Amino acid sequence: QVQLVESGGGSVQSGGSLRLSCAASGYIYSSYSMGWFRQAPGKEREGVAGFDSDGSTTYADSVKGRFIISQDNAKNTLYLQMNSLKPEDTAMYYCAAGWGVKGWLLLHPTGFDYWGQGTQVTVSS
Repeated sequence: QVQLVESGGGSVQSGGSLRLSCAASGYIYSSYSMGWFRQAPGKEREGVAGFDSDGSTTYADSVKGRFIISQDNAKNTLYLQMNSLKPEDTAMYYCAAGWGVKGWLLLHPTGFDYWGQGTQVTVSS
């Protein structure tokens, strides 16, 4: 049974940092593409950053230069280091796993089959 569990969310002031983690289990982690998504109240879920199975990364323009996606295959864990946070980064953040997702599709929810329960990030001005 595939399971994704996010952690690390919280409340920070503008300009602060947070590091999200996503612990994966129940499948061969390194075989899947992984992504971080977020959804603010009243808005659609949007892609933030993603890794394909070859290790290539893709970032949304809104987070480039501020967020860093990384992973530890030995620990089956995906990370999202978020720096210079802004109030508009406030959202529920989700990690997701999908087979064979590459390129810009890493930022699109459709190709991802498995989702975590989410972790809330709140940035105050």
